[in-house]
Amino acid sequence: MFVTVKARVYTDATGVYTELPVLLTPAGVLEPLLDYCLYKSHDRSLTWMTKVNRSVRMFLEYLQTNPAERDTYRLFQNFAQRLYTGTFDRETRLDPSGLCWPPRSPQDASHIITHLSDFFRWLGEMRPEAAKVNPRYAGSAFDRQTDEAAYQYRRSQTFLGHTWAENASPAEPGHLVRGRRLPKVERSDPPAFPEERFEELLVKGFCAAGRYDYRGMLITLLLHGAGFRESEPFHLYIPDVFPDPANTRQAQVFIHHPRHGDAPADWRVERGRPQGKRAEYLAHQFGLVPRTDLMDRRHAGWKGGTHDAAFYKKAYWFVPEYGEWFLQLWYRYLEQVARIERDHPFAFINLNREPVGAMYTLTQYNKAHAAACERIGLTVSKALGTTPHGHRHAYGRRLQNAGVDKPFIRRFMHHSSLQSQEVYTQANTCETLAELEAAAQRLRNKYAGPQPASRLVLPGIELNH
Repeated sequence: MFVTVKARVYTDATGVYTELPVLLTPAGVLEPLLDYCLYKSHDRSLTWMTKVNRSVRMFLEYLQTNPAERDTYRLFQNFAQRLYTGTFDRETRLDPSGLCWPPRSPQDASHIITHLSDFFRWLGEMRPEAAKVNPRYAGSAFDRQTDEAAYQYRRSQTFLGHTWAENASPAEPGHLVRGRRLPKVERSDPPAFPEERFEELLVKGFCAAGRYDYRGMLITLLLHGAGFRESEPFHLYIPDVFPDPANTRQAQVFIHHPRHGDAPADWRVERGRPQGKRAEYLAHQFGLVPRTDLMDRRHAGWKGGTHDAAFYKKAYWFVPEYGEWFLQLWYRYLEQVARIERDHPFAFINLNREPVGAMYTLTQYNKAHAAACERIGLTVSKALGTTPHGHRHAYGRRLQNAGVDKPFIRRFMHHSSLQSQEVYTQANTCETLAELEAAAQRLRNKYAGPQPASRLVLPGIELNH
């Protein structure tokens, strides 16, 4: 009944459009949700919008299967419970509602409820004004149903509050219980790429039939040697790389914010105005939007974090040799790019695959990285650190093992807070066991003396200490 699709949204008569995920109902686009995504489009990602669409779709599906439920509290509570329990009868394994929801993890259920809470809260505050400002507005049946749900949510907040998220377990009528939570466990070993195999990955992994994949090697160096997130190199322009004035053998790399970063220095906007931003440059020169706004294979995310200046992230090479390797490989790669025409400014492009010169995509790189790992006998697995994100973990652990202080690690990894680095710098199992052994040795040294070694004798067992 409901489906999420990609759409071009025109909000006025200028011809400017925004690409967004929208929720289609039997009556057309769900306009309240579209308005919400447009309102948030300046600071929320397309991935976030897709998740919100999913959450709203699930809630509408639940409403259609429970049309007789009029009690607001019970409606929200039952919906939350079904996220945790699923909708199948435990004995028959059938679902007469047709929803066919499996039980969801506490984290996933919490995310769905948070998306809905934020949406209903915004809708309750903003949507009533729409009819006053534009009396021609007349929503569809599903629009009105969504508006009504938001109204009821806002009206019930005084007694409902956050409890529909926390009271998601069966309980006695009228009694509230805390939401289900998974038991806390220590994180498993950080999925860092094995340091001892990195050089082999570059030299042998990214070489097929005697031909080197300089493009794949460069992206991997940015991840492993400078700690960038896997999507960030896909926003790089060719002028963003140049020899470091302090060490001309090493590359200086600035990855600019896809929208707010400065346009290339040789471009000036019309009528002598100063240098513009990258979003303006892309639109004026190429008719493009930043890759964060594309809803196809060319999409590349930008998580944010802290920038080194307004607005770019600098590559902090560790170890410094990685910056020298990068510059050497960069010159080889430029020789390949120089012969190919492009209709965009992005550095990494299709060299042989059609369409030649098009933007190189994250999907293509992930496949190339997996193939490189397999060529040197590595199993591709997130848990083993052999996916692209494992290189960022390796970078963080390398800094930690070298004794770099946390404030510097935060800056080198472009985190917003000191806490963000913990997942990248925590001790692995080997280091934990080594610390225990070292502590045991310190204890032995502390109590070492002339006493003879003690023995513990049990029936059939003799333990020396």
